[in-house]
Amino acid sequence: MHQPSFDKLDLIEPIMKALQTEGYTTPTPIQAQAIPYLLEGRDLLGCAQTGTGKTAAFAIPMIQRMVTNPLPAQSGPRRPIRALVLTPTRELAIQIEESFRAYGRNTNLKYTVIFGGVGQKPQTDALRSGIDVLIATPGRLLDLMNQGYVNLRTIEFFVLDEADRMLDMGFIHDVRKVITVIPPKRQTLFFSATMPPEIQRLSASILTNPVKVEVTPAATTAETVQQQIYFVDKVNKGALLTHLIKSMDIQQALVFTRTKHGADKLCKVLEKAGIRAEAIHGNKAQNARQRALANFKEKKIRALVATDIAARGIDIDMLGHVVNFELPNIPESYVHRIGRTGRAGASGLAISFCDQEETEYLRDIQKLIKRELPVIEEHPFPMQGGTPVVDPGRRQQHGQRQHQQRQQQPRREQQRSSGPREQGPRPPQQQRGGSPAQPRPARPQERQPERESTGAKDFATLTAELMRDADQAFGGKTNAPEKPAGGGNQSGGRNDRRRFRGPRR
Repeated sequence: MHQPSFDKLDLIEPIMKALQTEGYTTPTPIQAQAIPYLLEGRDLLGCAQTGTGKTAAFAIPMIQRMVTNPLPAQSGPRRPIRALVLTPTRELAIQIEESFRAYGRNTNLKYTVIFGGVGQKPQTDALRSGIDVLIATPGRLLDLMNQGYVNLRTIEFFVLDEADRMLDMGFIHDVRKVITVIPPKRQTLFFSATMPPEIQRLSASILTNPVKVEVTPAATTAETVQQQIYFVDKVNKGALLTHLIKSMDIQQALVFTRTKHGADKLCKVLEKAGIRAEAIHGNKAQNARQRALANFKEKKIRALVATDIAARGIDIDMLGHVVNFELPNIPESYVHRIGRTGRAGASGLAISFCDQEETEYLRDIQKLIKRELPVIEEHPFPMQGGTPVVDPGRRQQHGQRQHQQRQQQPRREQQRSSGPREQGPRPPQQQRGGSPAQPRPARPQERQPERESTGAKDFATLTAELMRDADQAFGGKTNAPEKPAGGGNQSGGRNDRRRFRGPRR
């Protein structure tokens, strides 16, 4: 289908000049569909995968509406905040603010970004001077609101970007707190890479008669991204990554791990192999994260190792390679990860490593994207035991064996616990020195109460033996014959009482 050019979207001259400066000529599908509705003031629910130009789709019409509908002259020293953009990560907030500045460079609008992890003074100074557009992460926004630096009662435009990621990261309660203080009469924009049912329910609660723009089906990957899967044992992943970077002459690769510790550990492996690498994750200070990202963009390092929290906040032009060093346990995160390459129509390669424990993750990913990833079998670190069969439509043999083992395990435990009960009475344990033998520590299938049913010795016999042991221990006669019933000492005379030297109880 033919895409219209930007000059067919009725954009004002300052924005058109900015787009020409940026080199934009043809809008992406999400931009072509969303911009006309947003210029009319409609609420919008947009679903498009990462790298399709969602930021420009909402930034351009917001800038135009604020320029063409200026506020009356304010008597106070501070201009009110007219637009609020909420985003889940610091990196994404910074890049959205950069996009607003680029598209609105020929206007008088002011922008600022606030996020945690850094000192708040530069941010509060910018807020005091007055701004039109505020881009923020939820935590720092609520903090500054509680301190009285942010007033959202004049908001005209509200954007919730990467809404599904916002929910995944647990920001839903913070988002609802923000929604309660902004005016109900506003234009609300909901953009998300995926559209699960919970996102649709949340959008229904804050959107008014929205237009739904869905460029691609939810949770699909870009056609420009070539995808590959390597089956490799966990211990060989670092060696395989080093081999691929060197043999394929990969100049820049964005590598994803599941954990922060794993990202730092992988950086050390790559550095030891002579490949410059830096990590970016939540434990890094904001200055360190920005420095690592800048070094990667300037091609000072070959590998940038990141966790999923930074997956949607990294926007690098012409990035050719993304590596899933560890498959994500959330299938949607795979779509977000590989969306860092193949952006704006460019081609890219997404390489994924899968060990034996990650085959379940791979099956879920293939089921979500509705395609099987091509397997690269010719590499120097093949998986021990051969390549497993992973079919998104059925359970693989390895999974079946695990399932059968889990089903058979309770039966075996039941047989172990019931086995001794079916046996005959156990023989009495041998005793040494007249004392009962100590029982061995019971195994899981043995039960101590079974000794009660053996009938080896009655209570009276055991008591007599214990008394003889006590006599021997406290200096009494060791082998005194038992008194016949009704004997002389049966009445408990003085001699009997004196013979026991222990304390009277």
